[in-house]
Amino acid sequence: MSIRVLIIDDSPTMRAILMSRLQEHRGIAVIGTASNAAEGREMIKRLNPDVVTLDIEMPGMNGLDFLEKIMTLRPMPVIIVSGATQEGNEITARALALGAFDCYSKYDPAGKLDLYDSGRLAGLVRQASRVRHHRPGKSAPAIAAESRLTMRRDTRLIAIGSSTGGVEALQVLLREFPEDCPPTLIVQHVNPRFAPAIARTLDATCCARVQVAEHDTLIRPGNVYLAAGADEHLVVAGKSSLSAKLRRGDPVSGHCPSVDVLFRSVADVVGHAAVGILLTGMGQDGAKGLLAMAESGAHTIAQDEATCTVFGMPRAAISLGAAQVVAPIGRIAHLALSKAA
Repeated sequence: MSIRVLIIDDSPTMRAILMSRLQEHRGIAVIGTASNAAEGREMIKRLNPDVVTLDIEMPGMNGLDFLEKIMTLRPMPVIIVSGATQEGNEITARALALGAFDCYSKYDPAGKLDLYDSGRLAGLVRQASRVRHHRPGKSAPAIAAESRLTMRRDTRLIAIGSSTGGVEALQVLLREFPEDCPPTLIVQHVNPRFAPAIARTLDATCCARVQVAEHDTLIRPGNVYLAAGADEHLVVAGKSSLSAKLRRGDPVSGHCPSVDVLFRSVADVVGHAAVGILLTGMGQDGAKGLLAMAESGAHTIAQDEATCTVFGMPRAAISLGAAQVVAPIGRIAHLALSKAA
């Protein structure tokens, strides 16, 4: 059965190109095109597509505002296809934080149209079609100050791994971290040019300081460090003082930076004084590393299926017995920080 795609773009030429290129690929059928958010909304209701491609810059309601409405009212896989996503900027970071599956640029770095080789976009459509979205529960938001009152003081480090849907999940998680939270290292699978903007987006929602990790940085409480390098793994090193290190290496579990590499280094260096958290994502990266953390005595948590965009990474960890606790995203900060966890 073909994957049914709806294209929303204000340019008739771009709609025609996207339709032609996607339909070159077996198993993908473009069931409709819309020129703006209003048309797109009606076609989503009528056609119920499997995947939506969405432009950012459109007349009337722009793509980001429409994406927010889609994810609030009728969550579904959305791929942002826009010239605005070419650079690592706040537009891309906000789209990912709102729940976009991924972002694809219409143009190459030289500014030339880059849709003639449509294999990557078709691959994103196939991956997105396997995502199941859930309407989030309307639980009362936790307050970072309350987290601080019950926070354990013997946790030396929190390590987090995430992939598809992870930017949105990290926003929910980190907004509950107090300003003096334990040092936190994150590997989020993302195009490295988007990492600085994602760090800024997360920083705006978090009482702690969120920044891109740099090599040989002494890690301190109240700071969250996001891996950025396309060919560098993020690890922790040290004894009395802990530092973040960036090490060149081949992909591990299909990724560089790899969650497995980070988690294994935390198991070796920090052991029982660490907390490991594995969030939504496709594949198995982080499962074996979380097991290593659990075996070292660390507290390990996996996001539950109901709140994951993709349950692949947590499912793999749970099947290995690596997660001591499985919890919805809205509970994970409390479980990671609290004395009673």
